[in-house]
Amino acid sequence: MLLDSAEKKNAATDVPVHPLLSARWSSRAFDPAHELGDDQLTALLEAARWAPSASNTQPWRFAVARRGTAEHGAVLGTLAGGNQVWARDASALVVVAARTTGTDGAAQPWAVYDAGQAVAHLSVQAQAEGLAVHQMGGFDRDGLTSVLPGDVTPLVVVAVGLRDEPTRLAESLAERETAARVRLPLDALLLTVQA
Repeated sequence: MLLDSAEKKNAATDVPVHPLLSARWSSRAFDPAHELGDDQLTALLEAARWAPSASNTQPWRFAVARRGTAEHGAVLGTLAGGNQVWARDASALVVVAARTTGTDGAAQPWAVYDAGQAVAHLSVQAQAEGLAVHQMGGFDRDGLTSVLPGDVTPLVVVAVGLRDEPTRLAESLAERETAARVRLPLDALLLTVQA
């Protein structure tokens, strides 16, 4: 069942964290009949809009391509073949890009980091809305750049939609969909400051 699969994916954290975070995971199984409502889409983008950014530069930009539109086809066509197989069923593909230079031409060195924070906000809002997201770096950068305005750098494509049964996927993807989530232990991530 879908609920059982989702419950099995809850993160086994060392200490309790907010359920929106522990239950969030990157699904590949999307309901191909689900339509993303305007209010839900606006809530996702609004959450991203309120992410923090260096000097309040707000360098993130979003291009939304809903399933069934020409824009969706254009974005889907830039994805790596393995991503196209399952991402086509997502309700929308959201291209996340960044303006890496300001209006004055000066470099914005934190733009990519800030855009990542915006995507994190979008992901948590999606979880709160009962939606799934899956971020993809596997895309043709030049191809995606060619369908966007010239002043942005595409960073990631985010599939958004309603989670569906993993049995809809090819066997290899279904296995990944139902596998336990793993992370490095926290102590493996901690650095020591040299004083």
